[in-house]
This record gives sequence, structure tokens and C-alpha cells, in this order.
Amino acid sequence: MSTTDELSWFKSSYSGTEGDNCVEVAVLPAAVHVRDSKDKDIRPLTVTPAAWTAFTALLDG
Repeated sequence: MSTTDELSWFKSSYSGTEGDNCVEVAVLPAAVHVRDSKDKDIRPLTVTPAAWTAFTALLDG
């Protein structure tokens, strides 16, 4: 498994320009990692791609 430093993190286009209060996401084929942009040392939440797809579908609807 990759360490969080090796992951390619991104923020939503809805994130503010100040860089605070954001959630960052790193997507891999077998897992989606989610972390708080203010505290990157905390272990990220890891979910399956199917769970992430279901979660984001709820946000779009």
C-alpha cells in the first residue's frame, strides 16, 4: 500500500482559495483516501471505490 506522501491528493473545485476547511481525496484503483486538508498527519479515511461512488452520488442528487 502507498503511504499518504506518495498519493496524488486533490481538492474540490468548490474549495476556497485560502486552502482551509477542505477535504482532499486521492483515488487509486482499489481504494479512495479522504483526509482533512488542515491536518495531513492524521491517517486518512479509506473506502472502496464503490462506497465513494455511492457517497458522491448522494451529494449530486
